[in-house]
Amino acid sequence: MYDAIVIGAGAAGCTAARKLAEQGKKVLIVEKKKHIAGNCYDAEDEYGILIHVYGPHIFHTGNERVYDFLSRFTDWHEFRHEVVAQVHGQYMPVPFNLHTLKRVYGEEKGTELEQKLVNVYGMGTKVPILELMNHEDAELRMIGQYVYDNIYVYYTMKQWGKKPEEIDPAVTARVPVNISYDNGYFADKYQGVPRCGFTKMFENMIDHPGICIKLQTEAKQVLAIKEKKIYFAGEPFAGDVIFTGPLDEFFDCKYGRLPYRTLNFVFEHFEEDDFQGHSVVNYTVSEEFTRITEYKHLTGQKCEGTTISKEYPLAYTGENGQIPYYSIANAENQKLYEAYRMEVSDIPNFYLLGRLAEYQYYNIDVMVEKAIELVTGL
Repeated sequence: MYDAIVIGAGAAGCTAARKLAEQGKKVLIVEKKKHIAGNCYDAEDEYGILIHVYGPHIFHTGNERVYDFLSRFTDWHEFRHEVVAQVHGQYMPVPFNLHTLKRVYGEEKGTELEQKLVNVYGMGTKVPILELMNHEDAELRMIGQYVYDNIYVYYTMKQWGKKPEEIDPAVTARVPVNISYDNGYFADKYQGVPRCGFTKMFENMIDHPGICIKLQTEAKQVLAIKEKKIYFAGEPFAGDVIFTGPLDEFFDCKYGRLPYRTLNFVFEHFEEDDFQGHSVVNYTVSEEFTRITEYKHLTGQKCEGTTISKEYPLAYTGENGQIPYYSIANAENQKLYEAYRMEVSDIPNFYLLGRLAEYQYYNIDVMVEKAIELVTGL
């Protein structure tokens, strides 16, 4: 019945299915959730406010091919993402930049420190905080230490469940101080969200006569690997399989569960029209949650009242309802992942694609690009 089976209806899976269908192939998408769009899924809450059910997603890319492909299925609400951190009761732009510098140290002292940063590094550069923390100049060390203490370390502890001494200095080294007045979180040419929502964009994408979809179905309910051969519904399957789901769970975690961080979202509605004045506020020195998202500021929706979500990170255990969001990159976990990858590595028509299947963190545009490239080669 099918030339190809795609496991998962998120960004990678929907893109792959569409490109396969446009090559004239009959495609089945198998999705364990009751909806498409993966973690990009958005829907109106009971108050009529469009929320991102699995946390905020903002599309950003400099890739013309990806932007043009997605633009076939949506118009865009252009949105230039700016994030602020709530630090000791005050909102400050992050990543730390010259606006933040003057917010922390005041106009006069901030101007002095700005001149020093510009003289040493140049306007428009990005300096890792670890470099500042180890600088011979005491005031530059002071700036680096402030960013580490007030913006980085506690937030990282919450996000990854670590103690300060467990945080890899190599990760700290990548946290920048931006020597500019640009508050933009991303530097990409294209930034925004689909005007009618991510879910609608993916609905339009898989609206093709060559695509069928089966929701609320686990991959292993219909697909199996036996003696290095693929079986679909109990019968040998000679077509292509593009697998975007969690590889360890497909093999019943027989080598152990791959570690992830998950998130618990607590949504709240308020009758007031504006809760925090920003789409996203990070809580870097206080609170158990990491950030609050106010969705109206992100989507541009005009309506009465407002809905927010608070994010509480925790370890992923695989219990019902949990979502594996962030793979935990280290040598031990990569070795465990490789054990699962080897289970399918010599099956020529079985392809791994996306965050879960590859145990990597990818932005939306990268997943779409990888899907296009994969299918183009089939």
